[in-house]
Amino acid sequence: MKLTQIILSILLAAALWACGTKAENKQVETTDETVVPIKLAPVTTVVRAEPVVASGLVSSDQEARLSFKIGGIINRMYVDEGQQVRKGQLLATLDLTEINAQVNQAQLATEKAERDLSRVKSLYADTAATLEQLQNATTGQSVAKQNLTIAQFNQNYAQIRSTVDGTVTRKIANAGEIASPGAPVYLISSNRPSDWVVRVGVSDKDWARLRLGNKASIKLDAYPDQTFTGTVSELAQAADPVNKLYEVKIHINAGGVKLAPGLFGKVTLVPAQSRSYSLVPVEAIVEGNGKNGFVYLLADDQKHVRKAPVQIGFLDGDKVLLTNGLAGVQQVVTAGSAYLTEESNVVLK
Repeated sequence: MKLTQIILSILLAAALWACGTKAENKQVETTDETVVPIKLAPVTTVVRAEPVVASGLVSSDQEARLSFKIGGIINRMYVDEGQQVRKGQLLATLDLTEINAQVNQAQLATEKAERDLSRVKSLYADTAATLEQLQNATTGQSVAKQNLTIAQFNQNYAQIRSTVDGTVTRKIANAGEIASPGAPVYLISSNRPSDWVVRVGVSDKDWARLRLGNKASIKLDAYPDQTFTGTVSELAQAADPVNKLYEVKIHINAGGVKLAPGLFGKVTLVPAQSRSYSLVPVEAIVEGNGKNGFVYLLADDQKHVRKAPVQIGFLDGDKVLLTNGLAGVQQVVTAGSAYLTEESNVVLK
């Protein structure tokens, strides 16, 4: 009898323990099944022209690299860096000692050639000279005259005069130095308000979307609180052999602001070509990597989500413009997307 009671007590205790364990497991399972609250946002379609963003330096469209036509010793430099100059203003001269001597030599040679021709003509008239001698004397006189013209031309260009109204941005040589023919001595930039440009390099893909006359906005580091407008005035027809980019020249509307060559600017170009984009809130994008990313969509059972890949075009404030990936989709998950997986249980807030 006692043995039977003991066995019954043990069985009862085991049954109670088993029931407690099942209850605990059921509670744990219920706790593990977390429900993530989410919100949905509509997907809209917009037609935009994707901007092209590039950076470059401000310069003058009218820049002159001035040099002497012939070589020689620099006699005098009349202006320094930073000075304003006028078109036609004398900037530098060469020592004319050697050049004047060459002009005199050519003048004397011309005079001799004319005397020789006159003498041969008289002899030819008296049949004392041949036709060949007369022709040679005539040619000799013509050659002497051309040599005199060359010497006088070089004499006139033994000086440098400004070709534009502008500012001397660089003075490369000094008086007393020997200047080589064609070697730059002065760099001058026009300072007219309409001549300021910024040159940027763009990829072949962006170059193909740009047209002359496209609008641009320019931000200069020198004027961080101002935005300048501009217009595309030139598109390079070949890529730079070094960086493989195509140069785009944008004329800047300075608006009376003082500009200078070398100012750094960030340019946003707006192509004429436009296309359709899917517009979603920026918080809908997860696992973004460059142009690629994902969004979560509510599954058909309304209790789960699925992940869809998208192609990111560009950002527009708190919105993202997508080039593809959401055809036929009307809503995406926004709030709660950072905590989701495709196995998550969800509930609409």
